Amino acid sequence: MPLTYWCEQAWLPDGVAAGVLVEVEGARIVGVRRGEPGGAHRLPGLTIPGLANAHSHAFHRALRGVTQGGKGDFWTWRDQMYEVAARLDPDAYLALARAVYAEMALAGITSVGEFHYLHHGPGGTPYIDPNTMGHALVQAAREAGLRIALIDACYVAGGPGRALAGAQLRFGDGDADGWAVRAEELAAAYEGRPDVEIGAAIHSVRAVPPEQMPVVVEFSHRHAAPLHAHVSEQRAENAACVETYAATPVQVLHEQGALGPRSTAVHATHLSEVDVELLGQSGTYVCMCPTTERDLADGIGPARRVYDRGAPVTLGSDSHAVVDLFEEARAVELDERLATERRGHWSAAELLGAATAAGHASLGFPEAGLLVPGAWADLVTVGLDSVRTAGAGGLEAVVFAATAADVRSVISGGRRVVSDGRHELGDVGAMLADAIGRVR
Repeated sequence: MPLTYWCEQAWLPDGVAAGVLVEVEGARIVGVRRGEPGGAHRLPGLTIPGLANAHSHAFHRALRGVTQGGKGDFWTWRDQMYEVAARLDPDAYLALARAVYAEMALAGITSVGEFHYLHHGPGGTPYIDPNTMGHALVQAAREAGLRIALIDACYVAGGPGRALAGAQLRFGDGDADGWAVRAEELAAAYEGRPDVEIGAAIHSVRAVPPEQMPVVVEFSHRHAAPLHAHVSEQRAENAACVETYAATPVQVLHEQGALGPRSTAVHATHLSEVDVELLGQSGTYVCMCPTTERDLADGIGPARRVYDRGAPVTLGSDSHAVVDLFEEARAVELDERLATERRGHWSAAELLGAATAAGHASLGFPEAGLLVPGAWADLVTVGLDSVRTAGAGGLEAVVFAATAADVRSVISGGRRVVSDGRHELGDVGAMLADAIGRVR
């Protein structure tokens, strides 16, 4: 028997509507229509599709409130990140990721793209199952109620011409061929599982020499899987790439066939006009992570320019300085206001589309992000009566005023994960405190 939910308001493909009945059978929506509530489960507020966090590093959550003190830049932050990476084991990672993903669910996120490079034990020694850490992330997402695209990253160098060292040794598989052997085993383990997508990543042009990139690209083609890469996050990265390869990171990826409609360039903060054209003409997604980019003083990326050239924009919380996709969405607009001294670059619908349909599609879940029959049954209800949203209306109330704290209910793949602002696992704050305490 289908379950029926009555949405006081709902964001449908043609706009916000009042009094919408959504019928759910199993993990899918089977009907959407206007009507009276009758005996349906009531969802007061504005119901939107589930949000997609297109770029996550779960273990970075342990750095919140630690790296914000003092001065520095991305590179000083990275040293602190490596210290946490050195201390994680599979059990600690499971506990931490489960709590982080539960925090995401509380924020209305129903799919996460986990950019995964913490593969092996200390010193780079593989676990008995070399994908133990990846399996922990999948288990964590399932327990928290999220679908996961495990974007497994190839990471074989510490920079152009430099070997891995220190905590980086845990990231590497020797070379791209070694990565592919492990990635194939990972893909086989989850073949046919609709809630798990195994993707691939070229960690960055720093970490994967161009001649090894085609191995990762071929994996993506063979499995029709997402292919992600960190791109032009810092100016120093661009300068080193141009000095070494006489090309920008985007140009290197283009030359190796790594751009296209299954690919995502993460950050894309410092782009040339040629880079913008290459990303747009190839239909490559661009994942903006504004709260991380400002936290690390990376800069403001040209989101509107790449979008107008044809590159769909998605959103990620990356280092989890904040887990709030509404904040990420409005930051895309507000940061551009600061950079240009003009308002109105993005509509609320465009920003919410980046946080929903575009994000899910970039992770290999194209049947999510819309409230239509046949889509994944992801319903996120945002209260319109909080001190932030009271008196505001329409999508603007959600995108430009709401926070993650205003999420009242989350149904993810037909499963009620959050009710009255509380996760089914219990006290997520306590879970986070316990898990982070194990690795600090």
